Amino acid sequence: MPRAYTQDELKAEVGRAAIAYVRPGTIVGVGTGSTVAYFIEALGAMPEPVAGAVSSSERSTAALRALGITVHSANEVERLDVYVDGADEVDPGGHMIKGGGAALTREKIVASLADRFICIADASKLVDVLGAFPLPVEVIPMATASIARRFAAGLLGTSGEARLRLAADGTPFVTDNGQHILDVHGLRIADPVAFESAVNDWPGVVTVGVFAHQKASVCLVGTPEGVRTLTF
Repeated sequence: MPRAYTQDELKAEVGRAAIAYVRPGTIVGVGTGSTVAYFIEALGAMPEPVAGAVSSSERSTAALRALGITVHSANEVERLDVYVDGADEVDPGGHMIKGGGAALTREKIVASLADRFICIADASKLVDVLGAFPLPVEVIPMATASIARRFAAGLLGTSGEARLRLAADGTPFVTDNGQHILDVHGLRIADPVAFESAVNDWPGVVTVGVFAHQKASVCLVGTPEGVRTLTF
């Protein structure tokens, strides 16, 4: 019987496994979150180093620089071989919900520069249909009420309750971009591509946390039996 692994052990396993997709001497796209933290550690330990990274969050930028890895602006690169990041949910088509860490806008920008999105996750993130995890939507503050009403109305064939994300002190959470986050509960996203396109058009939406246009190319899934590779 396989031994029981902790979630942190599974995250470390897939974080290290993602190094196989990184070519020394290239600039790599780096996401954010607890699973990515293990990837960053492994990136810093590569015998032949990368030329640098483009980071999707202030937290990841600090971790990369602490390991001596040069962090480039997204404006300084034309393309990336790979972007490595985690996910809050992954469906059978490689579409994802991301943004639990509130870095979804920068994550989507960096992902759009990459030839391949390497998703790293544990098996609990695999779902049949997206939506059980509350969908993060980064919004301009003056539009929060109108966007919440749109979700409640079920205009996309699925309705949800949009709740403003709060900081520890009870004030609205502010992203690295100076915006707010609505977390939408109770959705069932059967057509992620159409859903993402539609919500993107709503006035006041900065980024919706459905990654369907920038879906995963490969998902490395941590399991007690080892890393399982899903290709989409």
